[in-house]
Amino acid sequence: MKVLPDCFKNDLDSQELASLLDPHRIPTHVAIIMDGNGRWANRRGLPRIAGHRAGVNPVRDCVETCAQLGVEALTLYAFSVENWKRPRAEVDTLWRLLRFYLRRELPELNKNSVVLRVLGRLEALPAKVREEIDYAEERTRRNRGMRLNLAINYSGRAEILDAVNAVIARARLNGTLDSLQLDEESITANLYTSDLPDPDLLIRTSGEMRVSNFLLWQIAYAELYVTETLWPDFNRAELIRAFLDFQKRERRFGGLGLKTPPPPEPAGVSLEADEWIEETAVSSK
Repeated sequence: MKVLPDCFKNDLDSQELASLLDPHRIPTHVAIIMDGNGRWANRRGLPRIAGHRAGVNPVRDCVETCAQLGVEALTLYAFSVENWKRPRAEVDTLWRLLRFYLRRELPELNKNSVVLRVLGRLEALPAKVREEIDYAEERTRRNRGMRLNLAINYSGRAEILDAVNAVIARARLNGTLDSLQLDEESITANLYTSDLPDPDLLIRTSGEMRVSNFLLWQIAYAELYVTETLWPDFNRAELIRAFLDFQKRERRFGGLGLKTPPPPEPAGVSLEADEWIEETAVSSK
């Protein structure tokens, strides 16, 4: 019988699902758009902030589960640049929840040897929030386990702009601006996630079919998994279902894939491919 990580011991709903996982095909980097807190609250006649509070526990479950299953990096979309448009009271409550989460979860992060990093334009955050982030990052810096990224005041477009501007600034400083030529490697090396592999799996809750300006550069070949489940209801079993779906897929990265046989050669034709195409085009006129 497969030995499951400790996080499944008291979770009967997910034990059977977890036993079906192939431990050798766990995604290396998982990204999650945590969506649906407001709708979860509205359906229960509660204020939106109640949904945000209810969304804290799924974060803990996902972090703990991913860390114990051997995921190398987990990136959670916590607050976008566009979220500043929400009512001031809601935004202020989100900051209080973030500070509470960082303090409450710090012992668990260290228990699971998780390294915390916060991605985004952090200079715009309230001073107390930045202080809490700095404290949590410093206290987890020496851990050697999974990397947890919280994307806060984050925008995929802004990240790409920041990367390009960093390349330009470095070239200007080195006196090589006139000969500068941007390429994929130089931009990738200046992204917030430059020291991590790109996400293998992007999960979005609440059924919305969009990526919402999240990791636009990095998810070029990520597998997408969308569930109707609202974020506060996204439990350990839901996460395992996403992993099982991921493990069924054949990742081709633009190629044909290892299991795809070559197309059969036309009967009675032994020409090279280019010659056969030309011959077919002529004969069809």
